[in-house]
Amino acid sequence: MLTQAIATREDHACPVEAISAAYLGFAGGDAGIALRCAVADALSDLMDAERRTRERSRLISRGYVREAPGTEDDRAS
Repeated sequence: MLTQAIATREDHACPVEAISAAYLGFAGGDAGIALRCAVADALSDLMDAERRTRERSRLISRGYVREAPGTEDDRAS
């Protein structure tokens, strides 16, 4: 959401300052709204990362099951 705004703000030395300034700008200077937006974005990113982790875990598990030695498919080959 604010990645483009952060990328264009190169006048800040610290990424935390750049991020907070971008959220404050987006929220029209209202610190409460900026904080809520930052938390909502962080939770959204966290949930997306957890979803991707679960998907990878399922794919890895399926790979081990399909390649397990001594299955019917292996004996037929």
